[in-house]
Amino acid sequence: MSTPSLTERYVHEVVRRIPADQRTDVADELRATITDTVEAREDADPDAVEREVINEMGDPIRLAARYADRPLSLIGPDLYPVYIRLITMLLTIVLPIVVAVLIVTEAIETEDIGKAIGAGIGSILTVGGQMIAWPTVIFALIDRSRDRDRVLADAKTWTVDNLPDRNLEKRNGFGDAIPAIAYNAFLIVALLWNFSWVPDGGDRVHVLDQSLWTFWLWPIVAGLAAIILIEIARIAKGRWTMQLACWHAAAQLLFAAPTLWILSQHRFFSDEFLTAIKSGSNVDLLYNAVAIGVVLVTAYEIIKRFRDADAARISA
Repeated sequence: MSTPSLTERYVHEVVRRIPADQRTDVADELRATITDTVEAREDADPDAVEREVINEMGDPIRLAARYADRPLSLIGPDLYPVYIRLITMLLTIVLPIVVAVLIVTEAIETEDIGKAIGAGIGSILTVGGQMIAWPTVIFALIDRSRDRDRVLADAKTWTVDNLPDRNLEKRNGFGDAIPAIAYNAFLIVALLWNFSWVPDGGDRVHVLDQSLWTFWLWPIVAGLAAIILIEIARIAKGRWTMQLACWHAAAQLLFAAPTLWILSQHRFFSDEFLTAIKSGSNVDLLYNAVAIGVVLVTAYEIIKRFRDADAARISA
């Protein structure tokens, strides 16, 4: 498997951040611009000239924002690339570690794995929200402060060496699939385990409504299992294709449709669990929040896979 050229890696980093209907034209334009500029300089070392030209074109995040005509107003264009990379690192590396530590700590202290998993799920929203909110506030303040120029001067200038050092096909293969497989496998185990917990001073209660086991739980589990199988197929293929993206969308809908129906009927959580957590009049709020979360995550996953498939097609 050959390693993509610097030009192809740079083009991929730009076009994957712009609307799908612009990607082919922008990719062709960028390739032509880089090729023409390299040939015009008539240097003895075309590889060195290629690096020089791409360095001059600048950070792909900033270039993509210009092509997509997206104003980066809250965080200005000079600080935005640093900001988005920090948020990505926090959510993909720091957040999973924090959640895992919280689950283990809670399990050790309470000796109740169900309660520990519940605490871990709740911490994803609270800790993740904090990881997004505070850097956003800090970067917005820096962008409007008198020290902005000094901060920008201290920031590392983007060069071609910052391009991902991975094969484009590997980028859409094994590494990205493992978290998705682990996450969906965790959901299957959590559902099939039918976990329960012991409230302070109370009896053990089931978290899920036991009537789900008569029918509704099985389409949900089937959808999650189908997602795992499609991720494995993606590993074998080495990249996303439109066919795999379509199957992935169908699997996501197989999971989401019965889940949303159950939530709309207020049947997902057991009455004993709702009583134990003293939800009271907040039952509607709880179910609505979970339903919104399911809709957002499902929509994000479907859109992302089609974007990945389109980007892989352009880079092929």
